[in-house]
Amino acid sequence: MEVHKLTQQNVDLYLACLRRAMAEEPNEMTAEEVDETGIRKRLEDPFFQNTVSLLAMENGEVIGRLEYHFYGCLQDGCKMAYVDWVYVLPEHRHKGAARQLFQAFEQACIASGIDQYYLIRSEEENADRFYHAFPDAELTREPLLRKFLSPDQ
Repeated sequence: MEVHKLTQQNVDLYLACLRRAMAEEPNEMTAEEVDETGIRKRLEDPFFQNTVSLLAMENGEVIGRLEYHFYGCLQDGCKMAYVDWVYVLPEHRHKGAARQLFQAFEQACIASGIDQYYLIRSEEENADRFYHAFPDAELTREPLLRKFLSPDQ
């Protein structure tokens, strides 16, 4: 298995994985349909240039993805990363793909001087077991405020 960044050159492979994921586990997706045109445009949109998708690839196919972005706090200088999305196709789970995605992500964090990262984790049984196996990580229950500013959300 290899990890690559999502680019215009491999977006078709990612879209094939996403279509498969939507067909197999629509409840796990955050969208109703695959917006191929929108995804292609967002790869070129300056707003999304700080969002990175790492693709887990095996035998020329995408089998999983981890998406993240970096940000910082001016007041204390803390550099942070937020993991927006982690997903591995069901037949490829429990084979180390998510672990390798996180390793590649953590290497990028270290190279960029990131102090900490976080994500809103799934509490689904397999995901929960995966996150509990992270060394030196803290799992907490945090109150969350979410306000949608766009009527499309």
